[in-house]
Amino acid sequence: MMRRLFVGVLLMVGLLGGCAAEPETAVISLSRLQPLPPPEDTDVKPLRVAVAAIISPQNTVDNYTPLLNYLSYKLRRPVELVQRRTYAEINELIKKGEVDLAFVCTSAYVVGQREFGMQLIVAPQVNGETVYRSLLIVPADSPAQSMADLQGKVFAFTDPMSNTGRNYPTFLVHQLGSTPETFFSRTFYTYSHDDAIHAVANRVADGAAVDSLVFAYTVQQYPELAEKVRVIHESPPFGIPPVVVGPHVRPQSWVMLRDILLEMDKDEAGRAALAAVGIDKFVVVDDSIYDSVRELELTISALATP
Repeated sequence: MMRRLFVGVLLMVGLLGGCAAEPETAVISLSRLQPLPPPEDTDVKPLRVAVAAIISPQNTVDNYTPLLNYLSYKLRRPVELVQRRTYAEINELIKKGEVDLAFVCTSAYVVGQREFGMQLIVAPQVNGETVYRSLLIVPADSPAQSMADLQGKVFAFTDPMSNTGRNYPTFLVHQLGSTPETFFSRTFYTYSHDDAIHAVANRVADGAAVDSLVFAYTVQQYPELAEKVRVIHESPPFGIPPVVVGPHVRPQSWVMLRDILLEMDKDEAGRAALAAVGIDKFVVVDDSIYDSVRELELTISALATP
């Protein structure tokens, strides 16, 4: 009797234990999973900015660094300065999409716009104007009064693609019924306008044609040059060297860059960066301001044709 009661109790305990609630198990719904946040990009691609050798490489670094730093601050990304010896090399970088923004010579823009669709975004305004000129300069004590007086002399060109430093003086020589190859005893390239000024000041060249804006800025930096060189001729005005992008730059990218440049004169840091390169502000200009450069090219071509 006692044995049957004990077995009955064990059976009741077993049944009660079997009916007890099991421990809760966490359930994961795969349909509600969220992606992990992407890792922080520690390798941000820099904005590559090309500056044509209108002034010498070291002066370009010194003068443009504040402007590039300003762009870096506004864009929150690194900015890298790209330099090459010639205007043609800078144009090639723009064409291939190897730079994102460029400060180029006027003729380089005209050629690039025609050959591969270089795009004008803004231009600098200097002393309230968006034009510049070609200045024919000689040593201060030179008897020369015009290009005609430089026949048989040594002449310094700035760059083969330069409007003020090559095309315009070539035009003056053609007007005299000659060519640079036969008119001068020797010519050479300085590959920057400030170096052409120094070449004349130091009597390495008997004459040169230079960008009027670079001349004014260089003489301001080195006042002694005013006593060593003299301007004997000034060209008509041409559209000022512009800021451009290549044909492959996305519209939203160049619009953002344009807007930053246009607003630079509105804050203190921007104005300081502009002052470093001798600019009042950046403005939107129409491509037609470069038509006189195109006309000069056509005239030179026609005069050079036998």
